[in-house]
Amino acid sequence: MSARNNKPHEIVERALELSRADGCVVIADEHSTANLRWAGNALTTNGVTRGRSLTVVATVDGKEGTASGVVSRSAVTADDLEPLVRAAEAAARGAGPAEDAQPLVTGVPEAPDFTDAPAETSSAVFADFAPALGEAFARARAGGRELYGFANHELVSTYVGTSTGLRLRHDQPTGTLELNAKSPDRTRSAWAGRSTRDFKDVDPGALDAELAVRLGWAERRVDLRAGRYETLLPPTAVADLLIYQLWSASGRDAAEGRTVFSKPGGGTRVGEKLTDLPLTLRSDPNEPGLESAPFVVAHSSGGDQSVFDNGLPVGATEWVSEGELRHLTTTRHTAGLTGLPVAPAGGNLILDGGRDRSLEDMVAATERGLLLTCLWYIREVDPATLLLTGLTRDGVYLVENGQVTGQVNNFRFNESPVDLLGRATEAGRTEKTLPREWSDWFTRAAMPALRVPDFNMSSVSQGV
Repeated sequence: MSARNNKPHEIVERALELSRADGCVVIADEHSTANLRWAGNALTTNGVTRGRSLTVVATVDGKEGTASGVVSRSAVTADDLEPLVRAAEAAARGAGPAEDAQPLVTGVPEAPDFTDAPAETSSAVFADFAPALGEAFARARAGGRELYGFANHELVSTYVGTSTGLRLRHDQPTGTLELNAKSPDRTRSAWAGRSTRDFKDVDPGALDAELAVRLGWAERRVDLRAGRYETLLPPTAVADLLIYQLWSASGRDAAEGRTVFSKPGGGTRVGEKLTDLPLTLRSDPNEPGLESAPFVVAHSSGGDQSVFDNGLPVGATEWVSEGELRHLTTTRHTAGLTGLPVAPAGGNLILDGGRDRSLEDMVAATERGLLLTCLWYIREVDPATLLLTGLTRDGVYLVENGQVTGQVNNFRFNESPVDLLGRATEAGRTEKTLPREWSDWFTRAAMPALRVPDFNMSSVSQGV
């Protein structure tokens, strides 16, 4: 019998029974996905997939310390289970003491649904969305637009069991919608994206109407030189920049003098004011509509996570509070090294504290500036300042006297999100958004639009 036909909690329990290591962590991830794709106002493909992956962490105590071995495999059968456990143990015995070694987590109450069957998605998640998409196709066709894009829904049920008695489970739905509208000659393109848990709160017709307006703006083309411009960054662009900032907020790296959060002369910048705006950047596993795992799930050890922390509770954390840097990401190990509190990264990111103004309101209050759609191909240039470079894409618009008057060329930008927070003069209303660049890795975000008086468009890009 294949392990796929066994219940996930039974696989976890069996792997723990087979373990001969001093400590063991088993993570079973049950994946199911459903998707739709379309091009030229017509569906092209759809499908549903299922799968399981299993990670075994073995820990072995020695005279010099505790070593860990981690092995992950997919499509594990019952016959593969013991070899997988033995492989993790062999990896631990062949490794030196783990720098991040800590006692395995204890004392977390067992999840009441640990023995329940995994949650699964299906094509039924699109029951209301698909007909609305068909109506959007008809309107786009009548309006001379072509719609391209995809909708993807994934549901992952994660089961964590440890030799110290932890039995935890979390169901994580993740939905993304990306929609491109193009003119028939392909000279004009506009993009919109949404993040969702269940596709009940996304309206493809509303997105098509939004994109139709942008294609209309693009009928007039204005060429601009590189330079610094007053710029309105929409929530999706703000999310892409601040997610990268969170990924770069390692407490250990900062304490060792390697990042933008390092204090000159030693230590970290925790406690420093990053912006005069009353902005709070936070993560909270219980944030409505952006719920994420309330405990650490670490399939490997790295700078900001440790396999020894599996099952550690994750609470609400304010990374920046009223403009002041409050926390950097740490494991139990790096918290001990740096003297910083334990602060796992979390699975969502929210920026609060802006005014209750929509992006449209902010456009109306702009004398002359640029309105971006999204950012693309973001890469790090300098970790010491967190200088990033990247491209604008699918529409940069000129705003004059409170009105969008045309589309301008795309640019390459060079900016640091930390510097941007310090220079921003206005933040709008916080709303759920889909980061375009990082949507394959991080989807749960809520951000306001930001007004930056001198955004650095470093060169002209020929991209669309």
